[in-house]
Amino acid sequence: MTKEFAIAAIMIAASFGPGLAIGWIASSALSATGRNPEASSKIQSAMILGLAFAEAIAIYALVVALVLKFV
Repeated sequence: MTKEFAIAAIMIAASFGPGLAIGWIASSALSATGRNPEASSKIQSAMILGLAFAEAIAIYALVVALVLKFV
């Protein structure tokens, strides 16, 4: 039973950080677009890149949890 709890703890901890990062990135991008609407295309491309990196961390954690569960 402890293996299942360890897997759940990994997923909870690994989802918390990227969730906060995604919210912070989106909030900053919307604030920057509000201050400078002409630069919205550059801000959007930087935001998408940052979101992809933040989401990759959660995907890696999912892979680790699945490996722990099935191995």
